[in-house]
Amino acid sequence: MKTRRIFSSLTVLGIALVPVAAVAQQLPVAAVPQQQTDPMLTAMQQEMERSRQKLVLPGMLRPYFMEYRLEDVTEYQADASFGALTNETENHQRFVRVQVRVGSYKSDNSSVRGEGTVQVAPMDQNPEALRYALWFATDEAYKAALNAYSRKQADLKRFETPPTADDFSPAKQVTKIDPLVKLDLDREDWKQRVIEASGLYATDAHVKGFAEQIQYSNSSFRGLAVNRYLVNTDGTAVRRGYTAYSAGISVGTQARDGTRLSRDNGPVATQAKDLESAAAFKQRVIDDLLSLRALQNAPIVMAEDYHGPVLFSGDASTDVLNRLFVPNIEADKPDTGTMARTQGAFSSSWKQRVLPDFLDVKDDPAMKAFHGKSLIGSYDIDDEGVPAQTVQVVSKGILQNYLIDREPVKDFPESNGHGRAALGRRAESHSGVMIFTPTKVTPAAEMEKKILAMAKEQNRPFVYIAETMGGELTPRLLYRVTPDGKRELVRGAVFDELDQRSLRSDIIAAGDDPYIQNSLAPLPQTTIAPSLLFGDIAVKRAQNEQQKLPYYAPPQ
Repeated sequence: MKTRRIFSSLTVLGIALVPVAAVAQQLPVAAVPQQQTDPMLTAMQQEMERSRQKLVLPGMLRPYFMEYRLEDVTEYQADASFGALTNETENHQRFVRVQVRVGSYKSDNSSVRGEGTVQVAPMDQNPEALRYALWFATDEAYKAALNAYSRKQADLKRFETPPTADDFSPAKQVTKIDPLVKLDLDREDWKQRVIEASGLYATDAHVKGFAEQIQYSNSSFRGLAVNRYLVNTDGTAVRRGYTAYSAGISVGTQARDGTRLSRDNGPVATQAKDLESAAAFKQRVIDDLLSLRALQNAPIVMAEDYHGPVLFSGDASTDVLNRLFVPNIEADKPDTGTMARTQGAFSSSWKQRVLPDFLDVKDDPAMKAFHGKSLIGSYDIDDEGVPAQTVQVVSKGILQNYLIDREPVKDFPESNGHGRAALGRRAESHSGVMIFTPTKVTPAAEMEKKILAMAKEQNRPFVYIAETMGGELTPRLLYRVTPDGKRELVRGAVFDELDQRSLRSDIIAAGDDPYIQNSLAPLPQTTIAPSLLFGDIAVKRAQNEQQKLPYYAPPQ
């Protein structure tokens, strides 16, 4: 999943409940705590109170819950390619998202993911304009909720089995007003960094002679500041914000047989100053170029399938766990008419073993830093106005809890503060800071010795060590290592049978080298995990396309 940007104009359609003039005449003042001096938050509370009192069509259900969310988003981005700036933009937009629920906590209109209405909000501090946008979006959301509720009640009559959990859970009123956040960066400095980074393929002495092999060399920097306002009919009023910064490099070429090769990575942090220094970022690019050249000259993995030990670095293991584990403990409502607890691979794994007995897992959104590094997934109140909770997900390999938003699932009737929303989207259960902790640790320096000892014991000519991963759990930097410790980079491999069964049964050791992976997609998230040794993983040759090389050399 990738972060969705909602910086384009949004089309708004609907039928007004009252004429525009009437809006200005009906502005009852809601009780607003003294510490709330933000005029936009006050306007949201006032319009929420007015909607709560007046929003009902004759003969129709009155909403039992409503939520207003205002998102104020500022983004700066600089992109460079082949040593030249290709883009520099700064966007500032606001939009509101309105959710209306009719029915009851037990059964409401929430059968369709994504219900609710999104509307462009005024850019200036104009409370009346904001209230107008909220009024219009609330009208749309209410009518859509009535239609969805009718369809859902008709659909439920088809099933003998009632739903396994209520559709929504109550929550306590929360009031928390944090300071507004804003971008804090040296734009000129980062612009020059990405320009230099994208041109290092042609200028740096370490990769001399490789320039004519490079088919693309891109670098980018992104800064994001989000101020999020939330009010609902529970009485909750929250204003909180976050900033996120990322720098990236993407370089690509082809092997002589036509296989496309690439290296793509970069740091992510909550503050621009916490990203890499200029020297460290430059060295990252040089290392990527050197590894890309090594990949170009590396042999293709053997045609015969390999079944045996594979050691994953912390960098690689976090990718594996983010794909195979994390989404499956983020509880989602099961399909209507089924007895399932949640969706996903762990839907029936509660109180069952999902990891080896020497691994514990918790999600701790309150953790803001780890080993001196800021954690982008940290938050104190989720996007449904529920205080964040530390959740022990796995204990001694046994699944103890799921991450829950305000849409409960069987045996988990309440939110544990993990309702999180991507920009413009509805809140869903999502991890914050997921930490995998081994209770039996193998020192990192001993992990490679352990896999080499296994090679000797099993009379294997080689084993594999995965340093980094690409998309779809494809190894990007994969080394074939002989029992005497000699490493050889190979390319063109894929992992087979790397799945949830492997997590449960094949991990035989974990290192003491926790790796921190900060990610912005689909929303701020952190995963911390050590290197992992799998006892039996299949490695086979990929069926990559071998496209023709360029017919003539690039310009000099």
